[in-house]
Amino acid sequence: MGTAGRFISFEGIDGAGKSTHIEALAAAFRAQGRVVTLTREPGGTPLAEKLRAIFLHDVMDGLTEALLAFAARRDHLRQVIEPALDRGEVVLCDRFTDATFAYQGGGRGFDLQVLSYLEKQVQTVTVQGAALLREPGLTIWFDLPPEIAAQRLAGARVPDKFEAQPAEFFRRVAAGYAQRMHESPQRFARIDANQSVEQVRDHVFAALQAKGWLA
Repeated sequence: MGTAGRFISFEGIDGAGKSTHIEALAAAFRAQGRVVTLTREPGGTPLAEKLRAIFLHDVMDGLTEALLAFAARRDHLRQVIEPALDRGEVVLCDRFTDATFAYQGGGRGFDLQVLSYLEKQVQTVTVQGAALLREPGLTIWFDLPPEIAAQRLAGARVPDKFEAQPAEFFRRVAAGYAQRMHESPQRFARIDANQSVEQVRDHVFAALQAKGWLA
């Protein structure tokens, strides 16, 4: 497998099962001797975690949400993701930029061209002297009907402002994820999350094995 850094993002609405499978995949990589950095968005650094609390609970318009998400992402990239990749680690991130396009673009209906501009400004990094748009090498999208997700989350915790949105909002979010996958099919692995934990885990591991990243 070598020691190249690997960047894998996990996408999907709350209740889709991302956290369970991130932990399982982290254990599998560690069992093969890899160092794993587990992180999340918005968040991952002290500054980004403060922005996350504002982002999830305060009322604001779509542009403000997008700016907060990308501000947190810039700090996250500089402080956590890029250093870990430079060290040859495996970075497993619970959500990344696809979530911004899905939630703010799809769900909120915010201008996708503005999001694309922010993506380029925030995620352009220098690698071996060359400018690179930092994206995950693989994005695993846990696709789950919003009604099923709501059933899984019922009573689990007080919902944040996104979790409290109606089902139609999450259908638009799913369409936003589908559009991102259409634009970057080589990067995405869509998984039907409305299956048993074991079945979903098998599909997650198969996606990594297909990339040659997991034995």
